[in-house]
Amino acid sequence: MAEDSDLEKTEPASPRKLEQAREEGDIPRSRELATCTVLLAAGLGLWVTGEQLVRRLNHMLAEGLSFEREQAFDFSLLLMRLGDACIDVLIALAPLAGILLLVALGSPLLIGGWLFSSKSLAPKFARLNPLSGIGNMFSTRSLVELIKAIGKTVLVGVISWTVIAGQLEPMLALSTEPLQNGAAHLGDMLVIGFITIVFGLVVIALIDVPYQLWHYANKLKMTREELRQESKESDGDPQVKARIRQLQREMARRRMMSEVPTADVVVTNPTHYAVALRYTEGKNRAPVVVAKGADEVAAKIRELAAENNVALLEAPPLARALYKHTELGDEIPAALYTAVAEVLAYVFQLRVFNKQGGARPNMPTELQVPADMDPANAAAASGGAR
Repeated sequence: MAEDSDLEKTEPASPRKLEQAREEGDIPRSRELATCTVLLAAGLGLWVTGEQLVRRLNHMLAEGLSFEREQAFDFSLLLMRLGDACIDVLIALAPLAGILLLVALGSPLLIGGWLFSSKSLAPKFARLNPLSGIGNMFSTRSLVELIKAIGKTVLVGVISWTVIAGQLEPMLALSTEPLQNGAAHLGDMLVIGFITIVFGLVVIALIDVPYQLWHYANKLKMTREELRQESKESDGDPQVKARIRQLQREMARRRMMSEVPTADVVVTNPTHYAVALRYTEGKNRAPVVVAKGADEVAAKIRELAAENNVALLEAPPLARALYKHTELGDEIPAALYTAVAEVLAYVFQLRVFNKQGGARPNMPTELQVPADMDPANAAAASGGAR
């Protein structure tokens, strides 16, 4: 059962798969939305620029029907006049054409965005397979498209009938009006009816856009096995990554251990923690942690310290505080300056004693470690102090 669930496409598409689909030219699109926006822009554009457009076209028509006698017998003059007329028509239609162009270019931004993919232009011979074509004819998507087409036809038909029925009497009354006024009223009725019908397509678009987004997301769903495989390809095999992290930890540990012989003192817990400190006068503002570890690592630090004659000092609260609040290469916290200063003073006195003899220095036993720096105080209630 677990294997079957891993092979079912139940997981949302990953960002990588979405990017690959986009590179191949596969993005969500709604033809209903594009059609609706362009037609709506055309209707509104005619409403805004229609009066000026009709007046200009009327003027050009009147000019086109009148010409001089020489033009009638000179083909070059007629051709030049025709060219001028075509330019005038293009200039008259330019505002409306500009609106439609901007809307046509901007409508893809509403869903999917702009996209140019050379992969989508490459020929795919699988599309020539008649079996695939027959399968697409009887697919769920084809059924949805058929339902949309029927719904669009019914909706547009109902709205058209309603608009025509509501304007029937004003349309019949146009015959009683002067030609110029009747033509203006007819133009207004046509534009208003066109816009009303297009608004009916908005309903189709509002249904189609969520469906296209859902269909696109559902089409690109992935199985859990595909997600795991993609994770391996992009991030690497988890086992290999774990092995790399292990090797990195071992290398860091070896580098840390190589610093132990250069330390001035190793503060111990005595068995659970070990922190090696080094202070170079004139170079460091405060002692620096060169190595630290717990349990087995702490035992190795103590062993290396003993082999290289590095002083060992048993101070559990200070060892716990240093281990908790410092990282490798860090200077000790200011709150521990006093305690560590006593430790280093003892270590330097011990070196003098080992070289010159005399009175052996007393090992510090009452080091002042702030209570909030010692993690054992926070864990004492639960018996977690080590």
